[in-house]
Amino acid sequence: MKASKLTSKYQATVPREVREFLGLAAGDGLQWEIEDDQVVVKKLSRLDLEWQKAIEMTLTEWNSPEDDKAYGSL
Repeated sequence: MKASKLTSKYQATVPREVREFLGLAAGDGLQWEIEDDQVVVKKLSRLDLEWQKAIEMTLTEWNSPEDDKAYGSL
C-alpha cells in the first residue's frame, strides 16, 4: 500500500510507484470515481482532458472573485 499526506490546500503527491504504473507526467489529468466504499483514480486520456478543458471554457458564469470567495473552501 502506498500513502501520501494532504497539504493545507487539499493537495497530495501521487506516489512514484503509482505515477509509473499509470504512466503519469506533469500536466496529466486524473479522474476520480466513487465505487461503493472506495475511490478509484484513473489517468484521463488526452481526449477526455481536451473535452474537460473545452467544457471549462463555457462555464465562465461561475468564474469570478465572488464565486471564489463563496465556494473556494469546497
